[in-house]
Amino acid sequence: MQVDQLIEGARDAVSVKRVYGDPYEKNGLTVIPAATVRGGGGGGTGESGGGEVGGGGGFGLMARPSGAWIIEDGNATWKPAIDVNRIVLGGQVIALAAILVTGRVLLAGSGRRHARPAALRARKHRRAHSPRSRRARR
Repeated sequence: MQVDQLIEGARDAVSVKRVYGDPYEKNGLTVIPAATVRGGGGGGTGESGGGEVGGGGGFGLMARPSGAWIIEDGNATWKPAIDVNRIVLGGQVIALAAILVTGRVLLAGSGRRHARPAALRARKHRRAHSPRSRRARR
């Protein structure tokens, strides 16, 4: 496939027909489905040491429903599509972040409680074994 053919195919793929579907009418309502379309591609050519020329390329396209235009009595309203998978994934990410933050807070709090008595014990130990305390005991 030549790069020119690849670019032409990409132009055909990313068109308004991919974003807005064919309208259909039922019971006095006209529905025009819509999607979010994303795509990317690349290509190139090269020469080998023997003088052979080669090339290649590729193109990818992703589309997901975003909603529909509803036309009733001359009034158009937008009805967004709800992606339940995205909502569930977002909830899982928030729950994981909350667990990690709570764990860090609990870990930091438990470290302070144990460190303080050890520091106090060390201070008492230093006082008991200091040269001043030895003189006072004699």
